[in-house]
Amino acid sequence: MSARPTSTPIASPPPETDKVSAESGLQAGLKNRHLSMIAIGGVIGAGLFVGSGSGIAAAGPGILLSYALVGAMVVLVMRMLGEMAAANPSSGSFSAYADRAIGRWAGFSIGWLYWFFWVVVLAVEATAGAKILEGWVPAVPQWGWALIVMIVLTVSNLASVSSYGEFEFWFAGIKVVAIAVFILLGALAIFGVLPGTSHAASGLGNLTGHGGFLPNGPGAILTGVLLVVFSFMGSEIVTLAAAESEDPRRAVAKATNSVIWRIAVFYLGSIFVVVSLLKWDDPAILKSGSYVAALDAMGIPHAGQVMDVVVLTAVLSCLNSGLYTASRMAFSLGRRGDAPRAFARTSGRGVPQTAILASVAFGFVAVGFNYLWPDTVFLFLLNSSGAIALFVWLVICFSQLRMRGIILRENPERLVVRMWLFPYLTWATIGVISFVLVYMLTDPAGRKQVILSVLAAVLVVAVALIRDRVSGGGSGSDDAVTPSERADAVTPS
Repeated sequence: MSARPTSTPIASPPPETDKVSAESGLQAGLKNRHLSMIAIGGVIGAGLFVGSGSGIAAAGPGILLSYALVGAMVVLVMRMLGEMAAANPSSGSFSAYADRAIGRWAGFSIGWLYWFFWVVVLAVEATAGAKILEGWVPAVPQWGWALIVMIVLTVSNLASVSSYGEFEFWFAGIKVVAIAVFILLGALAIFGVLPGTSHAASGLGNLTGHGGFLPNGPGAILTGVLLVVFSFMGSEIVTLAAAESEDPRRAVAKATNSVIWRIAVFYLGSIFVVVSLLKWDDPAILKSGSYVAALDAMGIPHAGQVMDVVVLTAVLSCLNSGLYTASRMAFSLGRRGDAPRAFARTSGRGVPQTAILASVAFGFVAVGFNYLWPDTVFLFLLNSSGAIALFVWLVICFSQLRMRGIILRENPERLVVRMWLFPYLTWATIGVISFVLVYMLTDPAGRKQVILSVLAAVLVVAVALIRDRVSGGGSGSDDAVTPSERADAVTPS
């Protein structure tokens, strides 16, 4: 494997080749409506529905500040990623940019860590979905439902990228509609005009009464940050998916510009409804879930069953996107020579079949660990991937610091999305993410995640550095440059 020169230019290709799919074997099968819904749904994970209760119990109404702080951080990170992705659409996204801006070891390391993260997520979400389905049809065991769900979504991803896009369009659409209806009903209940709403649930008294806005003190805001930060993972998926769309730059720019209102509406809007309708220490928040408890307070019948459908949809969406994301990262690593070359081969339909099958195979292994050794082996895998989201965001920040200069020097016309107040906000974001990582060490659960995730990262980085040394070094991502500059372009098999 030959080393790649760091001076490889990012030249402006002619319009007909200005697509990652043109030379990689991938096909531009994602339509604008697919990308729009992937962008919107990417910020709505199952964690928002099932994990927000613990945050509310810890921080009270002040959890809104926790979500706002993490949301602002994600907006800044997405702005940086959008700047790089709009200039150079790539199926490897931030991994390819880290390869070019920081070094080959960085692209290799963060790419494999991100792949590992999503493989573990596949097991978590498959199990969560299986529990819901088993409750509906107990004749099929939980492991059977997990197997069925994984097989169906694998077949969908193997069929074509448009199949993934279509599944995600409807999965994400249900999530979006559900939250929009929830916010609308919640607003009516808060103003006391929704029939069936209890008197105690109407108005805004729960925000400031019953211990105040911060019943557990200002420090609880940071505790809330630790509880909600990982529910935002997935925002970056649209930058990978954009590479298989008809107009990657437009898709990335649109998604980047809209991330503020998406987080404001879906996260802050829905959580505002919950903490307005319920007392922060209402036992139902932890027992039934924050959204189910809020629907009960509104007098909505069968709230639990309704939320089961929504949560199942969110789980299937996360599974679908997780398999897609893991396979595309594996595909990009294969194209850059950082994974088996077979990962970079595509079928006649433009699907990286080997990368998909390899990703789902490890996903099945992780599901098996979850059933056989949930409190030992799988817990270790879960903790060792727990802080990877923060590592990814840090790598995006450091990559953007260098990529801005590269883009301005070589192709300034491609800088269609710009990070605000560069480089000050970039450095500020690095500081905030680093602070969150350090603060996690003060939390027993967070400490284990950080330590094990750092160990996993050290192991992968060590492998990357050894490979660089053996192969003669080199950096620069040939998955982040244009078709004519890739000497190792892989054609469809």
